[in-house]
Amino acid sequence: MTNAILQVHDLRKIYSSRKRGPINAVDGLSFEVVKGELLGLLGPNGAGKTTTIKSICTLIHPTSGTIHVDGIDAVAHPRAAVQKMAAVLEGNRNIYWRLTTKENLELFAGLHGIASRKVRPLIDDLIERFHLGDKISAEARALSRGMQQKLAVACAFVKQTPILLLDEPTLGLDVETSHELREQLRQMAVDEGRTILLSSHDMDVVQAMCERVIIINAGKVVADDRVSNLLELFKARAYRFTLKHALASHFEIALKDRFPLIEVNGASLEVELADGAEIYELMDLLRSSGAEIEAIDRKDPNLEEVFLKVVRKSTEGAQ
Repeated sequence: MTNAILQVHDLRKIYSSRKRGPINAVDGLSFEVVKGELLGLLGPNGAGKTTTIKSICTLIHPTSGTIHVDGIDAVAHPRAAVQKMAAVLEGNRNIYWRLTTKENLELFAGLHGIASRKVRPLIDDLIERFHLGDKISAEARALSRGMQQKLAVACAFVKQTPILLLDEPTLGLDVETSHELREQLRQMAVDEGRTILLSSHDMDVVQAMCERVIIINAGKVVADDRVSNLLELFKARAYRFTLKHALASHFEIALKDRFPLIEVNGASLEVELADGAEIYELMDLLRSSGAEIEAIDRKDPNLEEVFLKVVRKSTEGAQ
């Protein structure tokens, strides 16, 4: 990508363990992020997401590989690279509990070398955007979890860096606060041209905010595509069969042996087919069992289902 603002190439991080030996937390990871892009980074627990993010923001020194942040080699020149990034890691832990809302914002701007007189209009704007006005003089420790989370994100924005790294920014929030926060993030990314790398277990948040996602498993990239393409790919192969009666148990076992990605729930079958032509084989098997098909529908998957299938497939392929 010629306009990539973040480039990760062949990133590897190996941890030493006396009990388990070398652990490949990140194993040859490569991807690029375009300027102004809002990219989702997904993976199961232990996949290497947090290690990847901490390596990018120079908190972890990788075993090998390169990371370039807006043209700066982050491994060789971490201090210069970190000036291009702001991060919210592990929820709301990057704020100072004994400082007020406004003091936190002023502190983070100051730590990034921004004069207070220049940052006042931005602080006022962030306080308004994140609805923190009535908490401006409250200490961070006295805020609710949702308010603390919004303040943490606002403190990342106040640094005015071109890249934001957000690890679980909606963790523990109620539905309303989560929706509010993700709408603010998406709008600010558009308005200000920020590049955002978002890692979250909340697939609804990722699907609502990101156009493209990278899915990693066991430290490797197993999918890198637009969300719409991934949904369409699995939609084309996912079907729901409604039968008149439930299948006999031995036919159910036979179906599962032939089609591993089939779920049987009484008289309802949901299946993902590797090839579109397999639908005819499935119908023949159902006919031979004496099943009466009342309806066949395409099943619209959501991002969580796509994620689980991609990860499951990559895990099975590695065995």
